[in-house]
Amino acid sequence: MANLTINGKVIDLDVEPDTPLLWAIRENAGLTGTKYGCGIAQCGACTVHLDGAAVRSCGVTVSEAVGKQITTIEGLASDGGLHKVQQAWLENDVPQCGYCQSGMIMAVAALLKDNPKPSDQDINDAITNICRCGTFAQVREAIHAAANA
Repeated sequence: MANLTINGKVIDLDVEPDTPLLWAIRENAGLTGTKYGCGIAQCGACTVHLDGAAVRSCGVTVSEAVGKQITTIEGLASDGGLHKVQQAWLENDVPQCGYCQSGMIMAVAALLKDNPKPSDQDINDAITNICRCGTFAQVREAIHAAANA
């Protein structure tokens, strides 16, 4: 049994301590916005925030997340609307297939929290999520648009 705080709510989950956080979020908490991509913490499709930092949830165990604030794509916008990154994504036509987008948005939101006006190099260094559709030009435009919002 683990008590996890996900999107501001404490949830009791019947999971083993070594369960990947990704599966606890998706399968046990029912929040399917966080996607499974590679399972080895490389692609970034499963990115969530753990105490405000972007982490790849397939590489974090439940025991590592206990006592920390977990934010998923479903809880990113605190007012029930869209987060400024989500809005920029729509305005800049970023999504193609969309599979990687929730993880990408979570990574960008963490970047902008720590660095409100990132340079292109800052973006290159921080956003290492993989998009198989190749929307990286739109991603960069959307990041700059969100930074200016």
